[in-house]
Amino acid sequence: MFVADYDPTIEDSYIQHTCVDDEFCVLDVLDTAGQEEFSAMREQYMRKGDGFMIVYSVTDPNSFKNVPNFFTQILRVKDRDEYPILLVANKVDLVHLRKISESEGRAMANRLNLPYMETSAKDPPQNIDGAFHEVVRIIRNHPKELSEDRRRRRPKCLIM
Repeated sequence: MFVADYDPTIEDSYIQHTCVDDEFCVLDVLDTAGQEEFSAMREQYMRKGDGFMIVYSVTDPNSFKNVPNFFTQILRVKDRDEYPILLVANKVDLVHLRKISESEGRAMANRLNLPYMETSAKDPPQNIDGAFHEVVRIIRNHPKELSEDRRRRRPKCLIM
């Protein structure tokens, strides 16, 4: 859903019950807003995340420049060489303000070996549900590191 009064300095969380590929799941989504002042808290949340969306605005070159930093931080916190991550370009409806091309976004995704999607939350939404469903698929297809006992206690996907 498009939020006209979105404040990128405020962290927020959402819970969504959905069905992906005929399988029920609960998405626990944490929007960290990407602000530096939240970096310590962000690492705490990263430890719990089953998968991540790194979202940048196609109108903001600084958000795009931060993509590799977030990617590296996730892998460092998770102590893994790879993890379920989807690179998402947002605000693609703002064609006249676009500064990061689709080819630049795809090139970044290729460099980081990540799947890539373009979205817009503005009405009508474009690929928003698709992005969340895709990250669930990525999580489901990623080799599990959790013990069977721990998996039973955590029936939902936590996405940042």
